[in-house]
Amino acid sequence: MATLTHYESATAEYLEVSPRTNRKFLLILVAGVLLLAIGLILSAMGIGAHHEAAGAAAHGAGHAQAEGSPIWLKRLIVSIWHSNVFFVGVSAIGTFFVALQYVSYAGWSVLIKRINEAMSAWILPGAIIMVVVFFLGRHDLFHWTHEGIMDPKSEHYDAIIAGKSGFLNMPFYVIRMLVYLGIWWFFSQQLRKLSLAEDLNGGTEYFHKSINVSALFLVLYAVSSSMSAWDWVMSVDVHWFSTMFGWYVFASWWVTGIAATTLTAIYLKQAGYLRFLNASHLHDLGKFIFGFSIFWTYVWFSQFMLIWYANLPEEAVYYNQRLGGFNGQYTWIFFFNLLINFAFPFLVLMTRDAKRQMIMLKIVCIAVIIGHWSDFYLMFMPATMKGDSGFIIEIGVALIFLGAFLMLFTKRLSQASLVPVHHPFLDESVHHTT
Repeated sequence: MATLTHYESATAEYLEVSPRTNRKFLLILVAGVLLLAIGLILSAMGIGAHHEAAGAAAHGAGHAQAEGSPIWLKRLIVSIWHSNVFFVGVSAIGTFFVALQYVSYAGWSVLIKRINEAMSAWILPGAIIMVVVFFLGRHDLFHWTHEGIMDPKSEHYDAIIAGKSGFLNMPFYVIRMLVYLGIWWFFSQQLRKLSLAEDLNGGTEYFHKSINVSALFLVLYAVSSSMSAWDWVMSVDVHWFSTMFGWYVFASWWVTGIAATTLTAIYLKQAGYLRFLNASHLHDLGKFIFGFSIFWTYVWFSQFMLIWYANLPEEAVYYNQRLGGFNGQYTWIFFFNLLINFAFPFLVLMTRDAKRQMIMLKIVCIAVIIGHWSDFYLMFMPATMKGDSGFIIEIGVALIFLGAFLMLFTKRLSQASLVPVHHPFLDESVHHTT
């Protein structure tokens, strides 16, 4: 990131993304492509994938062929879906954060508002990817899409899945997907337009319009975020269900979005931008990460404890797969998930000083982002890949998405002042202290 351009009278700051920064993003993308290529080759050769029992490599490959795509292709499809759901959800959190600040009349967060607006840049390309992957690879992702699964006359008939046919059917599913993504994209665009118009024209008219738009969005998001979690994630385990799952997925998206916001604010500050951002802003962001890491753990434990206590086979199977199934392949990830997403941010950010130190926040934010990506890995892989999952393809795809996301994210950041110069609460944010 290069020189700082600003106008003292308006406190405007414009990000200039240097060629060196763009090369870094491109390098991340290229590294992802190389890892993906290596992973696909190894998977096609039957190397590097885990299997449920010893000597099951050939059987696993044959089973994957019978179920649909070869293992290497199935892993690619599942990995794209996994990373895209993760990034689309985090992008929508940017709009959710902005809307939440408007309806609560929050002033402290005005200086980081443009970061959250820019996060939504991935919603549209992510939506296109999601629709394409669903139509091309739905049989590898969702068991309920298989032919004859809901037909009583078919040998593949499943009475439990057939009982959900009113909700899990192709036309209704696609309509819901388009509605969720359409709502998130439309409101992110509306809030962005109002914000940019406020920069140009000033006054409080755009602020009050933004509050109205935000209030409507929050109501729609409350419904669509939970339902999207049921559709895109929970229906992968079509026989299993949890009434807390929508909250669980939202909590993962939310704390990741806060971590991404904090990390971006720190990098911008260190590059010479956001000169009015101070330790109090970082302290508040750190409190968000600390508090919602605990909230994620609360939802995780509540879901786990109730299912364990009830000991119902149709519910306990979800955790049996992740704790001991497939020769314990996912057991270490299960406990790593708790360590990196709860214990680490909880212990590191416990003190006031830690929440005000950039280096501590950077370490925690990176850990949280990686940790919640692995959380989504644990949601998808046991249900789709069974014992045939791995990491090379999955990390390669994640790096490709990360590189592309950062390019779009920084491009949108550079298209307007990093500081919303005519926001009515800007002065409050500039002088924010805790």
